[in-house]
Amino acid sequence: MKKFALFISLFFLINYTYSQEFVFSDSVDISLITCSPGPQVYAKFGHSGLRVRDKINKYDFIFNWGIFSFNTENFYFKFIKGQTDYLLGVQYTTDFLDEYKRRNSVVWEQELNLTVAEKKKLISLLLDNYKEENRLYRYNFVYDNCATRPRDVVMNSIEGHVVFQDIYDTKSFRHAIGDYVGSETWLRFGIDLIFGFQADYNMPQLQSMFLPEILKFEFSNAKVTYLNYVQNRPLVKKSTVLVSSDVNNSTKLTFIDKPFYVFAVIFILILLISIYEFLFDKKYNTLIDSFLLFVTGVAGVVVIFLMFFSIHPLVKYNFNILWLSPLNILAAFMIWFKKWRIQIFAYQLLNLILVALALVAVAISLQTFNQATFLIIATLLVRYSCWIYRTKRKIVRKNKYKVKEMNSTTK
Repeated sequence: MKKFALFISLFFLINYTYSQEFVFSDSVDISLITCSPGPQVYAKFGHSGLRVRDKINKYDFIFNWGIFSFNTENFYFKFIKGQTDYLLGVQYTTDFLDEYKRRNSVVWEQELNLTVAEKKKLISLLLDNYKEENRLYRYNFVYDNCATRPRDVVMNSIEGHVVFQDIYDTKSFRHAIGDYVGSETWLRFGIDLIFGFQADYNMPQLQSMFLPEILKFEFSNAKVTYLNYVQNRPLVKKSTVLVSSDVNNSTKLTFIDKPFYVFAVIFILILLISIYEFLFDKKYNTLIDSFLLFVTGVAGVVVIFLMFFSIHPLVKYNFNILWLSPLNILAAFMIWFKKWRIQIFAYQLLNLILVALALVAVAISLQTFNQATFLIIATLLVRYSCWIYRTKRKIVRKNKYKVKEMNSTTK
């Protein structure tokens, strides 16, 4: 995915070109372009585009559906809601490749094996997509992005039927996305936290092509078939590496970069504090409980917002909400006041039940939780249980004192 600022000058160049009569020769070549992932979050999954090269008329452009601007009004709020608009832009191939050279990404080209009629139809679809009234589209990470758009225009231009390989490596959406963000990273932890159980569904073969490198792989094995038994042909004529890279983009994660280890340390510290309080009957540390309730409550607000107000895919029906209750924010303040002791006691009992239900959902494979999540849940279980135990003792002591006082008054 590319920043809008990189291409703004190109729009004026290409718009000028399109204001003239744009004629392609029959020898035009059209290729699927695939770029390997980059270090930025928006570039973690790679990029796709279509290259149109006409040596006779000296055209060499890349149609790029991945243009957006961080400077869009309320960009981050719109992104969270899933209301981000992307643009189809056209860039000179040399400029496009130079950008990926600077990023140290690999760029593959797969020249499509199309008939003259199919090329004309594909170019017509591309030019129609690039019309001012059509170039803006509502981006959807899974269903409508920089990989699905070129896939669809190619398939819609084929006179026969595109048949993909029979052997398909079945993966869930969560698994496939996790391959790109790492298994132990904070980004993976955040994604697992906001994804619901739909992310654990296995991807249909066609749907899996929302990831550019999977699209490249599927195209390399695809064939074009005909109902009238005309000989099948491969969809890709030849493959070439346009930009290579010897740079290893993988970075070694430190201790602090791995949420599992961070939460493991937090769990051990809080467990030791809780044991110390229990064994020596020391003053209870309400600050720990208040902090845990507040943080999980804020996370719960984010999850609730995504579930009910965002149009992002895969974030609906999230069982993480069972232990990330937004009501925890209110409880984080109420826990400091003695007059709310009974109410918080009942609420903590409810929290124990909800956490147990979340674990049941994982146990029966309704949803996958990030491994670091279990350390947070374990921490919550320890503190919820400690609060309930100590509050119950205080309530019992208070009631005993009242009984003694009544007996003394009676005598």
